[in-house]
Amino acid sequence: MSPWIATPLLLLASNVIMTIAWYGHLKRPAWTMLTAILVSWGIAFFEYCLAVPANRIGYAGGAYTGQQLKVMQEVITLAVFAGFSVLVLGEPLRWTYLAAMACLVAAVVFVFLPVD
Repeated sequence: MSPWIATPLLLLASNVIMTIAWYGHLKRPAWTMLTAILVSWGIAFFEYCLAVPANRIGYAGGAYTGQQLKVMQEVITLAVFAGFSVLVLGEPLRWTYLAAMACLVAAVVFVFLPVD
């Protein structure tokens, strides 16, 4: 698979896992802090198994610069979290969150513009 496609797909999958690791415990208030930390770390291991290859494939394959990978990662993270906050946490998406997302999408456009 092309690094242009594999990288964002792997980043998307890793972000779904990491969102569960970082925020899934919020639905389990009865857990002790230690339990939440250990479960989150256990889940996060699998996120790293996808995020590290995603970045290496994208960068080593010459598809993306480090800066492009980082901005892409942030936008994917916020998009995944938006869905998670609505579907799992039951929180509404406010217009301010959507406006912030639009600004980040603009950042992606800027980081991918040719510099020459």
